[in-house]
Amino acid sequence: MVEMVSVAYGQSGTSKATNALGQRPMQARAYAARAAQFLLLKAPPAAGKSRALMFIALDKLRHQGLAKVIVCVPETSIGGSFRSTDLTSYGFEADWQVEDRWNLCLSGTEDAPVSQKVRAFADFMASDARVLVCTHATFRFGFDAVEAARGIEAFDEVFLAIDEFHHVSADDNNRLGQILRRIVSRERAHVMAMTGSYFRGDAVPVLRPEDEARFTTITYSYYEQLDGYEYLKSLGINYSFYKGRYLNGLPEVLDTKLKTIIHIPHRGSAEAYSDKNDEVGRIIDLIGRHVGADAATGFDLVETADGRVLRVADLVNDAPGREVVKSALMQEVRGQDGKRDNTGDRAKVDIIIALGMAKEGFDWVWCEHALTIGYRASLTEIVQIIGRATRDAPGKTQTRFTNLVAEPGVETGVVTDAVNDMLKAISGSLLMEQVLAPNFRFYRREDGDIREPISVDGQGHVTIGIRGLMVPPTTRAREICENDMNDLMATACQAMDARVLNPETAPEVATQMVLTEIIERRYENLTPDETEAVRQDLAARMNILTLARREEERGFADPAGACAGAQEPRAGAGSTGQEEDDLGSAPNSLLALVRRFINVRELDIDLIDSVNAFRERFEVASKSLDSDLLAQVQSAMVAQRVQMSEDEARTLWPRIKRFRAQEGREPNVHSADALEKRMAEALAWLKFKKTQKLREASQ
Repeated sequence: MVEMVSVAYGQSGTSKATNALGQRPMQARAYAARAAQFLLLKAPPAAGKSRALMFIALDKLRHQGLAKVIVCVPETSIGGSFRSTDLTSYGFEADWQVEDRWNLCLSGTEDAPVSQKVRAFADFMASDARVLVCTHATFRFGFDAVEAARGIEAFDEVFLAIDEFHHVSADDNNRLGQILRRIVSRERAHVMAMTGSYFRGDAVPVLRPEDEARFTTITYSYYEQLDGYEYLKSLGINYSFYKGRYLNGLPEVLDTKLKTIIHIPHRGSAEAYSDKNDEVGRIIDLIGRHVGADAATGFDLVETADGRVLRVADLVNDAPGREVVKSALMQEVRGQDGKRDNTGDRAKVDIIIALGMAKEGFDWVWCEHALTIGYRASLTEIVQIIGRATRDAPGKTQTRFTNLVAEPGVETGVVTDAVNDMLKAISGSLLMEQVLAPNFRFYRREDGDIREPISVDGQGHVTIGIRGLMVPPTTRAREICENDMNDLMATACQAMDARVLNPETAPEVATQMVLTEIIERRYENLTPDETEAVRQDLAARMNILTLARREEERGFADPAGACAGAQEPRAGAGSTGQEEDDLGSAPNSLLALVRRFINVRELDIDLIDSVNAFRERFEVASKSLDSDLLAQVQSAMVAQRVQMSEDEARTLWPRIKRFRAQEGREPNVHSADALEKRMAEALAWLKFKKTQKLREASQ
C-alpha cells in the first residue's frame, strides 16, 4: 500500500478548548459574526459546525427578532447532529431544544411518505414552534407548498440553515439553489450555509458571484482544526491497486484491528461486479466466519481467524432492519455520569460497511481507517470520506484514508478512463495535502524591505515575501485571496488534463493560462488586474510546496544552489544548527520543509511561474507508484496527444524491436533524439490501439 501523503499535527488541544460560553475556537469565530444576515461557514468535519449553528440560531431567536429556525440536512442520518443539546451547563445562555414532532429526521421517519413530511412542514410554519429540522428534499417540497398557500412572505423573519451546502448549485436546474437565490434576493430572511468542502464534483459553482458577495464568510481550515487536536497526530492518504475483482486486493489493505468504514463501489461502476448484498457477504467472508447477529443492535458478529469476534454494521442492506443498525450507531454508550463511556462506546462496533451512507455528517469518532473501493471522480466525496476518519478521540493517534482502485493495466481494457479517474483521485489526495498545509499569506517584497522574508505566527499562519508579487488592487480581490484559495485549488486540481501534464507544456501555460481561465470562469465580474492578482496568489500557493520538495530531494546540500531565479541567502539566514533544531519542533512536516527552504532564499514571482505545479505534483505522487504501472499510465497519456497513422506505427515497429534488443529498454518519449522519441510515441499508440481492440472484443 502506497502512502502518498502523511501529515503530522501538533496536538496542542486548542481546537477542543472552549471559552466562557462553551464554544470551541471555530464556534467562537462564527458566533462573533452572528449579526450578519447571510453567513457562509467553511469548516472541516468534526469542527463543530452543528453546535456553531445552535449558538447563532439561539441568538437570532432571542436577540435579533427572528421567529423561526429551519435546519436543512441532505439525509435523515445527519439530522441527529441537531437534536436537543444542553448548552447552559457549559456557559451559554440557553439550551438548544427541538421538539420530536418538529425533528423530521428522527429514526423511523426515513420511509414516511413525502406528503406526510410536507404537511408537517406546513404545520410548523403555521404554528408558534420555533425550530424545525428536515432534509433538503423536505424543505424543497415544503417551500413549494407553503409558498402556494401563503406566498414567499411566509419565510420572512426565518433563519434558514443549510448543512452540507455544496449540494446547492448556481445551476438553473438546481431547485435548492433557485429557492435560496429567491430568499437571499428578497433580503427579509437570514441564511447560514455550512460545509466542509465548498466545491462540487462538477464544474458548476455553488453560488453565483453576485450572490456569494452578499455572504459574510467564516473559514476554519483543516490545519487549524487538526493541529489543535489533543490525541490524533497523523493522517495518511494511501492508494492501492488490484487486478481483477476488488476482493483480490482487499486482504492487503483491510486491517481488522483498526476501526474501519468500508465504502463499496457505486452501483453501475466498473468495480461493482455483483449484487450489493452479495458483495457485502463476500467482504464479511474475508473478515472471518459469520457466527450470528446482535439482536439489540442488528450488528453482524464475525469471528476472525485469530479468534476475535468483530461487530460489523451493514448499512448497505436496505431491508427494514437497517433502521435498527442506524439507530444503534447513532446512540453513544454513556456512563452513570451521563458522559460518553469511551471504552464501551469504542467497543460498540468494529467495522461499518456502507454504500451511499456514512459520508457527510456521519459521526463515528473512533474510525481509524476510511477504506473506499473504486474510483471517486468527485473531490467533494473524497474530502467528505476522509473527514469520517479525522475525528479526535482518546487513544486514537493515527488515522488513514485508503482508496483501493483497479490497476489501469492494458488487460483491463479501460486504460483511458482509469487514467483520468486516477488523476482525479490523486488530485484529491494532493488537494488534502494543500488543505492540511499551513495557511500561507503573501506580501510584495521590495528592495531594502526590512520585514522578515518569512514569519510564522502562533496559529500556524506562514507569511512569505515574494518579489514582484502583484498586490490585490481591490477589497474583492483581497477577500478572494484570503478566503477562497482552498476552493480555487480544488478547482485547479480538477482541471488536470493532458495539456498541463504534457511534459512539453511550458510552465507558464499551467500557471498563467490555465489558472487565469479557472479564475475568470468562477469570477466573471473581475477586472484584468484583479484576476492577475488572484492568479499570482494561487500560483504561489500551488507551487510553494513543490519548490520545497525539490530542495528536499537535493538534500539542501547547497544553500546557494542552482534553483533558477533564487536569490543568495540573506545575512543570518543560512542553514544553522538552530535551524535544524527548529525543524524538529515544527508543528507540521510540510511546514518544516517550507521553512527550511524559504529561510535560506527569497522568492520571486518569476520563479514561481517557472514551475508547472500540475506536472510536478503528479510526478511526486508517481514516484511512489510501481514503475510498470506508471509506464502504462504514461503510454495512455502519450497515445491521446500524438498524431500517428497506422502505417507509420507499423513501419516503426521493426525499429522499436531492434531498439529494445540493443538497448535493453523501451524508447523514451522524453529523449532528445527525435527518432527515439517518435518510436516511443509509436509504441504508446500501438499499445493504446491494442487496448481498444481488447475492449471491443470483451464487449
